[in-house]
Amino acid sequence: MKYDLVPLEQREAKAFIDKHHRHNVAPIADKYRIGLALNDELVGVVMVGRPIARHNDNGSTLEVIRCCVLDGHKNACSKLYAAAWRVARNLGYSRLITYTLISEPGTSLKAAGWRVIGQTQARPKGWDTPSRRRKMAERYPTEQKTIWEIN
Repeated sequence: MKYDLVPLEQREAKAFIDKHHRHNVAPIADKYRIGLALNDELVGVVMVGRPIARHNDNGSTLEVIRCCVLDGHKNACSKLYAAAWRVARNLGYSRLITYTLISEPGTSLKAAGWRVIGQTQARPKGWDTPSRRRKMAERYPTEQKTIWEIN
């Protein structure tokens, strides 16, 4: 299969993710996004933005905030993760991170040269806390996550 990297408008990327992502909705904002096409049909999207966790938001780190590929497209995720890193590096960033659910093997990340740097704690109640109420907690997976990086 010969994939082509394609530019995308944010609304196109969000629509694709909202329609096809297995367990999450499109993020609100991003720094950039890349599409992956096969025979002029969009088969995957990666969105990159500022790190969600404040301690990672140091000005030299970005985060892959969504990666979504249609089922059956071999090596597509790896191609998107590698492309996301090339763009980040060319923009002057020195580190790119992402998170996967603990139940996901991360094969595409390993193939693209990423490495595991840790795990998060599970959040059974999502991001809702007594000191900072959040109503959207039920929209997002609450299981433990694996943290990946490339630099």
